[in-house]
Amino acid sequence: MFVSLVLIPLRGLLEVAPPLIIGAALNYIVQGEVTSAIPGLDRWLDPPFGLPPLGWLFVIVLTLAGLLLTIEWLRSASMIVLGQKTVRDVRRALFDHVQRLPMRFFDRYPVGRLVTRLTNDLEHLTEMFSMGVVALVADVAVMVFYTYMIFTVDSRLAIRGMLLVPILAVVALIFRYKVRQAYREVRVKIARINSHLQENISGMKVVQLFAREVRNLREFERMNASHRDSWFKSIKYDALLFSSVDLATNLTRALIFWYGARLLGAGEISLGTVFVFTDYMTRFFRPLMDLSAKYSVMQSSMASAERVFELFDEVPESPSRSAVAFPSRLGEVEFENVTFSYGGESVLKNVSFRVGAGERVAFVGHTGSGKTTTLKLLARLYEIQEGAILVDGVDIRNVTRKQLRKRIAFVLQDVFLFDGDLRYNIELGGENVTQAELDAAAEVTHVRPLVDRLEAGYSHPVSERGVNFSTGERQLLSFARALVRKPDILLLDEATSSVDTETEALVQDALHHLMADKTSIVVAHRLSTIKDVDRIYVMHQGEICERGRHEELLAQRGLYWRLYQLQYADQEGRSVA
Repeated sequence: MFVSLVLIPLRGLLEVAPPLIIGAALNYIVQGEVTSAIPGLDRWLDPPFGLPPLGWLFVIVLTLAGLLLTIEWLRSASMIVLGQKTVRDVRRALFDHVQRLPMRFFDRYPVGRLVTRLTNDLEHLTEMFSMGVVALVADVAVMVFYTYMIFTVDSRLAIRGMLLVPILAVVALIFRYKVRQAYREVRVKIARINSHLQENISGMKVVQLFAREVRNLREFERMNASHRDSWFKSIKYDALLFSSVDLATNLTRALIFWYGARLLGAGEISLGTVFVFTDYMTRFFRPLMDLSAKYSVMQSSMASAERVFELFDEVPESPSRSAVAFPSRLGEVEFENVTFSYGGESVLKNVSFRVGAGERVAFVGHTGSGKTTTLKLLARLYEIQEGAILVDGVDIRNVTRKQLRKRIAFVLQDVFLFDGDLRYNIELGGENVTQAELDAAAEVTHVRPLVDRLEAGYSHPVSERGVNFSTGERQLLSFARALVRKPDILLLDEATSSVDTETEALVQDALHHLMADKTSIVVAHRLSTIKDVDRIYVMHQGEICERGRHEELLAQRGLYWRLYQLQYADQEGRSVA
């Protein structure tokens, strides 16, 4: 930016000189002597070494043109570099900011809209810097400079040449609001299109199964047409602004020729002065023409900037209240009267329980009873409203999320694999994982046979979301990923509910090794996962209504017994009397 700004006055000086020299050449042709529109410059135009006047003036103009070309190249290059580096930094900062936003934000913000912010809107910021900000400053500086020059050349012509400028300024102000509003609409509607595309492409299997292709196309056509209409509106206002500037330029030029001809006929000014003034007025309006084009770029960029900085204004995850360290790595977990809601009715209500180091407990209950929410709160994906959650006697709000999550491995029901290879996806949660640790994790979680079967082994590519692996294979990979993390606390969210019966035996054996010597909290769907745990908590409408071992809870004939009858008894081919 500094380079660009320094070059502005140099460019102005180099642009203002050629018209003066050409005007002096015209005076020489008409009057037989070299005279400038600004008398003080005459002595600088006298040819040295007996050179012919026109030849000398030609050499000066050619030299200035070469210098101006160099300056303009440097200025353009510096602005483009400025734009690209700025957007690189903003994109990095924005991505870092998005990663630190709370899960509540992602619950309500469509992925397509986020992608638009990080791609399309930031590209428009590039245009604002490469074509907008510095160029705008340069154009305003040029207009101020030429205003001074035309009044220096001839104040009478200057007053008449400026007659239309106030009218043009009013027109520009009128269109300013309209153009800005139109570009805002464009940015909103392209975000909707991206969100719609992302949603439909991700859910293509459902789209095709429910034969929604034609209906989806109609919805997309509606959104696409709305986006087109918004663009047409912005183009209309942009064209009107550009045409207004063009009309003002031509009217001013005609006015100067008419009044200048009268002065020239009266012998009050020279032909060279009329030429210089006409050239300066044309150059004065040229930035205005550029400004009308840059203005549309700026309006589009500012509409994008608003959306980018709205995202920056989103409050990131709340910081830890202090920076204490865990006194030990035992893995004790305790909930003390925890209450939590996602914004409406409380999902958890005064929930209290304790899990000792190395214990295995399970949570069961109807859908929506608060089981998964309990695990998310322990991992600080959400912040509790009341109560406290302690790990090894320390309130988790008093340690950093990184400290806490390094001790936790969270295995989800819907396993997410990233684009890359097997090694990348297994090592995802570990630090400095050795080949021996990788092999050991793969062995005990039954991933090793899969690796051996693949020609590229750990380097085998993983498609987006891991679609080139079966559900069971993805689940086993998630176990290996959790194991290399070396956690003290293991959280399993219905980790076996989606696997087939044949794969379940492998999964159960992998789970047995995975849960060894770790504090394990399991949200269970299948009986086989929870039958041998140390304690089962039964949740109902956000509260723990029963607790105990499998046999004890069945004997109580309460909610757990009813759930067992509905969900589990058929799996074992028997019923409990």
